[in-house]
Amino acid sequence: MAGGFVSQTPGVRNYNYKLTPKVFVTCFIGAFGGLIFGYDLGISGGVTSMEPFLEEFFPDVYKKMKNAHENEYCRFDSELLTLFTSSLYVAALISSLFASTITRVFGRKWSMFLGGFTFFIGSAFNGFAQNIAMLLIGRILLGFGVGFANQSVPVYLSEMAPPNLRGAFNNGFQVAIIFGIVVATIINYFTAQMKGNIGWRISLGLACVPAVMIMIGALILPDTPNSLIERGYTEEAKQMLQSIRGTNEVDEEFQDLIDASEESKQVKHPWKNILLPRYRPQLIMTCFIPFFQQLTGINVITFYAPVLFQTLGFGSKASLLSAMVTGIIELLCTFVSVFTVDRFGRRVLFLQGGIQMLISQIAIGAMIGVKFGVAGTGNIGKSDANLIVALICIYVAGFAWSWGPLGWLVPSEISPLEIRSAAQAINVSVNMFFTFLVAQLFLTMLCHMKFGLFFFFAFFVVIMTIFIYMMLPETKNVPIEEMNRVWKAHWFWGKFIPDEAVNMGAAEMQQKSV
Repeated sequence: MAGGFVSQTPGVRNYNYKLTPKVFVTCFIGAFGGLIFGYDLGISGGVTSMEPFLEEFFPDVYKKMKNAHENEYCRFDSELLTLFTSSLYVAALISSLFASTITRVFGRKWSMFLGGFTFFIGSAFNGFAQNIAMLLIGRILLGFGVGFANQSVPVYLSEMAPPNLRGAFNNGFQVAIIFGIVVATIINYFTAQMKGNIGWRISLGLACVPAVMIMIGALILPDTPNSLIERGYTEEAKQMLQSIRGTNEVDEEFQDLIDASEESKQVKHPWKNILLPRYRPQLIMTCFIPFFQQLTGINVITFYAPVLFQTLGFGSKASLLSAMVTGIIELLCTFVSVFTVDRFGRRVLFLQGGIQMLISQIAIGAMIGVKFGVAGTGNIGKSDANLIVALICIYVAGFAWSWGPLGWLVPSEISPLEIRSAAQAINVSVNMFFTFLVAQLFLTMLCHMKFGLFFFFAFFVVIMTIFIYMMLPETKNVPIEEMNRVWKAHWFWGKFIPDEAVNMGAAEMQQKSV
């Protein structure tokens, strides 16, 4: 069986366009939305390894960390500590559901602005926190901001970018996320060396900087042609399309956008319609891709890298430095995806990255098992510790050019306009739900599953790689409004797509009717 290989999709048109400075700058600014998510991912793990922070808010964890006889696997096991990290993602899950309506009714940019604003307020609560309650309120507000930004930014980038460069531009969102992580780990490295409580307050409070950046960016960004048409601004939409494509000859693409909008207006209940058989491919992908993305185990590294490295015997300073190194590796390797995703396609990167992550995870689990055993009381030498860091970097690199950026790109590009906001809301909600589960359960799972936890995630990497091989067709260079042709040509999904759902364009429809 072909397993979903679709290198050429019959009937897909190539629109006329030029790569303009406007679309480049617009997508660059739009990608700022990833900064707030990345900064939080990077900052929270570092802060939870800082002794003054733990002593102030989590004294039980602080005592266990200082206990030389404590089981290495269980040193940081605390439900309250993981709640500090994971509470953000419950709020992001809830807010993403509301964000879909705001994104559709008011436009993508205002959803981005609201995300930046709530993130700004949350950073103030955390920076000035006096107790656990203030910390959790701040985290919830940060989560609202992340939910709005993650719901709107990938859609914005996919709609603004020219079809054959959509992958590269959309991956700018993941680049911004990783850049935020790297900046956060660098800040943590220096603030951890400050005396007293000022260090962690600076780390948490500086989250206001990316929040301000996304707010300013949202105010100066134009809306996408798709959104303008959806809200009735047809003439403005055509002018915007001409502006970002660098040519006045946009009639064919513009007509496709009009046709898609007219079809979407017939859909009064997108949340109900996405359950129809004709949208089964989009529903499955927007559920399973974010689900699998979190079960790669990447957020174990992202959230708890400093904690994990301390568990492996690194000192506090060395742990933060190692986390910084892995963050820089992830940032550099994300650019590999930016420059290759529209050349080699989504499937190649998914499959290669999955194999690379699988091998490195098995090696990491085996090494930790040999050195610490089940009791978690062994020691690890400097050379072995450095080898584990190298294996983690190899694992992070595989994720950075595959499941990292593509986990956001593919769900944002595969849905027709009539269900696009609902589909992206599902994508973000599933992502945030399983991000919450991983964040909340990781330290407990590490305590009980020991080194077997890495084999647990490796098992899911096998499943997701097979899933991509069998079920995901290639979507590179395919205009968003033409995506039904891809699903129709797929060996499995084709049976769900009715013939009339394949967009043939106004001229072809008229010719057929004659």
